[in-house]
Amino acid sequence: MLIRAGFDLVFQCAGPTPIILLLNVHPSREADLQTTETLSFSPELAARDFLDQFGNRATRIVAPPGQLDISHRFNIVDDGEPDRIALDASQIAVDDLPDSVLPFLYASRYCETDLLMDFAWSRFGQGPLGWPRVQAICDFVHDQIAFDYQAADATRSAARMLEERVGVCRDFTHLAVALCRCMNIPARYCTGYLGDIGVPPAHDPMDFSAWFEVWLDGRWWTFDARHNTPRIGRILMATGRDAADVALSTSFGFARLAGFSVVTELII
Repeated sequence: MLIRAGFDLVFQCAGPTPIILLLNVHPSREADLQTTETLSFSPELAARDFLDQFGNRATRIVAPPGQLDISHRFNIVDDGEPDRIALDASQIAVDDLPDSVLPFLYASRYCETDLLMDFAWSRFGQGPLGWPRVQAICDFVHDQIAFDYQAADATRSAARMLEERVGVCRDFTHLAVALCRCMNIPARYCTGYLGDIGVPPAHDPMDFSAWFEVWLDGRWWTFDARHNTPRIGRILMATGRDAADVALSTSFGFARLAGFSVVTELII
């Protein structure tokens, strides 16, 4: 199937402001693009792409004073298949994990494994390992946390989420990631597009989405604690330890996000 996706962002800057953007499709999906992937800036400015430490395609710019509009539209082919399920995918012992996977076991800014360790082991320590344990964590987060678009808080961590029990998709993801890491399952945060394809349209405005991947049986597998059901049409943009690693924009100076819209729609 063919998906049309993109965004429109508006920034207001007090002066010349260096910004790092994570707004491109992830390199793993570049072969599926049917159109040139180029960010559009108004006013026009110089931009340079690079790969960050997690393999995400990032863009460096210096925003001028005043208003900066950034937009992007692209078409991408998707296989139309739902997220894969592998009930027998096994957990790998920590001492057998690849070195490159180990950072996704550590505590991070929004995933405080030290604060959640006792809870995680008391809640999930007696269950089966591997895929069933990750699914048990997703079931818990999905069932115990209420989704509320108005409750978005960029400072909320996994530990706070467990106390407050309300948030948005990034909060569901942070809590699930932290609990997986507590159980010695490498987990990484993912951000990207997830349109209402194959499901009833949501009432909330379209936004970028967050989900996570875990390392089982020698590969990464997709899980989604908010929806907790296989979905079709995911378009990955970036992965990292948590939302701090995959921020859409990181500015080095005053840059206020004054406008924001996301588009994801099925063409054929």
